[in-house]
Amino acid sequence: MHWKTFREARRKLAGEHGTIIKDWGGKLSIALVYPNTYAIGMSNLGFQTVYALLNRFDRVVCERIFFEGSEMISLESERPPGDFDILAFSLPYEHDYFNVAALLRMSGLPLRSAERDRRHPLIIAGGPAVTANPEPLAELLDAFVIGEAEGILPPLVPVLLGGSESPREDLLREIARVPGMYVPLVSSDPVKRCWAPDLSEFTTGSIVLTRETELGDMYLMEIARGCARGCRFCLAGYHFRPMRYRPADLLIAQAREGLRYRERVGLVSAAISDHPQIEDLVSGLRKMGISFSVSSIRVKPLSEALLKGLAESRTQSIALAPEAGSERLRRVIGKGISEDDILSAVERVARYDFGRVKLYFMIGLPTETDDDIMEIVRLAAMAKGVFEKHRVGTRLAVNVSPFVPKAGTPFQWLPMAPERILKRRLRVLKTELVRRGIEVKAESIEQSLVQGILSRGDRKVGRLLVDIPRSTLALWREALEKNGMDPDFIHREIPAGSPLPWEKIDSGGTRDRLRKELEEAVMCAGSAAVL
Repeated sequence: MHWKTFREARRKLAGEHGTIIKDWGGKLSIALVYPNTYAIGMSNLGFQTVYALLNRFDRVVCERIFFEGSEMISLESERPPGDFDILAFSLPYEHDYFNVAALLRMSGLPLRSAERDRRHPLIIAGGPAVTANPEPLAELLDAFVIGEAEGILPPLVPVLLGGSESPREDLLREIARVPGMYVPLVSSDPVKRCWAPDLSEFTTGSIVLTRETELGDMYLMEIARGCARGCRFCLAGYHFRPMRYRPADLLIAQAREGLRYRERVGLVSAAISDHPQIEDLVSGLRKMGISFSVSSIRVKPLSEALLKGLAESRTQSIALAPEAGSERLRRVIGKGISEDDILSAVERVARYDFGRVKLYFMIGLPTETDDDIMEIVRLAAMAKGVFEKHRVGTRLAVNVSPFVPKAGTPFQWLPMAPERILKRRLRVLKTELVRRGIEVKAESIEQSLVQGILSRGDRKVGRLLVDIPRSTLALWREALEKNGMDPDFIHREIPAGSPLPWEKIDSGGTRDRLRKELEEAVMCAGSAAVL
């Protein structure tokens, strides 16, 4: 191991507050692995929460490993991945699957579960991506956490502790008996997603604070979980149901504790504005002089108290998500907002001194036409006009991302738009919006198509992760063709009666219910072409 690796680990550790250091003696050692950079991983509240939960067990020592180059060690004890009893991957995004395979390869560990034995760490993964569809990694990893860690870890950890000396096959069978655990080599019946009914029984907030992240100036705290809106494209709306809230008084007390470490609080939730006590929460924070930020706000409902609190907190950037430009397409995706709602929200935002406002849109949505793209241009131009009327100097930006169908949502059967169409429509948006003085930022179309391959992939797709060093679309297409698979499968609709790879997971939404939602979307589409 190169000395620079140790020096960098010690430098990061020295800049942290809240690091948990435990002696290894007689304990089960778990490396919590975020297969991306330290800066990205330490901004992830779920990753931090699992770190704290595992370290609360007396007989467990949990340390962190990040994917940052050719050499990887844990920050806390500077040990390599192979020294741990368990490697636990946190996987919020499909793109990090490549780093999972790379980390195993660089650590000298067999890549496939069937090739490992008691000499090797047990390898587990959790997070939104694998909760929706673990199958692309099913032959690489040993077990998957399906759902929320707070509900699964209490019964899982005793099994891991008790089975540390057991034959590997026996341990896997015991793990498969834990509710919410999917073990590909053992599990036969669909595994039900596990979730925590009462968020007030625990707090979710920053455990380790560091300045080396984009959100390093904030203490992060989760105020709610899930989303009740049911947008037909959205993973959070289907895999984190039901929506649950923490009471405002508990959140205010948590924020007061967070003031010991940071002067600013970041409120985390898929639907900040939907918290039933949002005005009480904002009022309580401002009375204590706490400034706060949010990732985005809903067009409807849009709390005036929330807007005022953000402005008083000197928030410079605020984001709204219309998702689609036309009324018809918003009905198709189940967004539940009208153009009047959007422009009313823009009007209210424009009364405050926000330096930058972002509008989020998707392209390639089901039934989208070229006219729908021009509706984005028209709507963004109208929003710009509102800002120019109220406040000179506010910059408007449009963020564009391609639609990716997700397992367990009503759109899981639908195709992605072809690359040529996505690129053409993005060019139109950039040309038309820049001409009107509106900044455009877009996610990579190629990377989104790779994400689509993985989000609806099966074990055959997962096997290619072993051989593909980088997540490029060209490499994927070449590998799919070489292995006799159709490289354009993501551009074709899955027939209604076909088996789905992710049906080994019971997310709580039945096939019939999801099909009914899809049928309602088709009815909303009218006579529009599919793509």
